[in-house]
Amino acid sequence: MAHGSSGSSGEGRLRRLARELAKFGAVGGAGLLVNLGVFNFLRHVTDLQVVRASVIATVVAIAFNYVGFRYFTYRDRDKGGRTKEMTLFLLFSMVGLVIENGLLFLATYGFGWDSPLQSNVFKFLGIGVATLFRFWSYRTWVFKAIPLRGAVESQGAEAASAAEQRVG
Repeated sequence: MAHGSSGSSGEGRLRRLARELAKFGAVGGAGLLVNLGVFNFLRHVTDLQVVRASVIATVVAIAFNYVGFRYFTYRDRDKGGRTKEMTLFLLFSMVGLVIENGLLFLATYGFGWDSPLQSNVFKFLGIGVATLFRFWSYRTWVFKAIPLRGAVESQGAEAASAAEQRVG
């Protein structure tokens, strides 16, 4: 294949996935800063226990991330069914919250690692593991891709053909 040609559909799919990952990473990176910023702010100005401060910070970051994902990363995705989208987003975000803060809880109360540095390291690791889960779940279940026009027409034709075969 000559350099500069349009490439195969597999290459196009790979480019779209790379763009999606970059946008997800940009929103997620900003959300990471929000999460860690709120966490450390709460740790320094309140007497909240480490995991409680972390849960509050995670909730703030979830709200921030929803706006970023809906209006930046996945703005081209299906916008129908916002109630369902929000419900699924919150459900998968809460699973991510449990993953993220479960790791911090284990480090803090299971191993006694509670210094500010240790708390930040385990919060960061928890965010990383939860992010893998969130990326998969958001793109698979929450912000569904709108099928390409040709694919929809093709599926419609296949369904009509299958229905005719069942009737005939």
